[in-house]
Amino acid sequence: MSQRLNSYFGASNQLLQLSRKAGQLTALQRLYERLVPATLGRSSHVLQLEQQTLLLAASNGAVAAKLRQLAPQLATLFQNEGCDVREIQVTVQVVVPPVKHAAAPATVSAAGRQSLTELADTLPDSPLKSALQRLANK
Repeated sequence: MSQRLNSYFGASNQLLQLSRKAGQLTALQRLYERLVPATLGRSSHVLQLEQQTLLLAASNGAVAAKLRQLAPQLATLFQNEGCDVREIQVTVQVVVPPVKHAAAPATVSAAGRQSLTELADTLPDSPLKSALQRLANK
């Protein structure tokens, strides 16, 4: 499967460039997660690397401030790992979690309750029979 996908990306020059850029960003993200403390790694990520400037996205202002403090040391760490990073810039990208709607309580129709009761009546005393009776009574 991955072989077919790789041949597809190699089919055009634009897709090949895009694939290489995505691979570079993935490698930078993995390296970034190794270099920063875990709490910062969970709250930020690599956005891009352009002209020796690494752009990071922080989930809030406090994380961004800490990353700005660490930027010179991080740039040195990236350089020590063979990455051509001279400067690190940090931007804040607040991620708003999606609103979770409460699920409507499940109900059993009258016909369903009747079927459950009939099925429970055919079973010997068991946990299954008790569960079916409780379900039919709800």
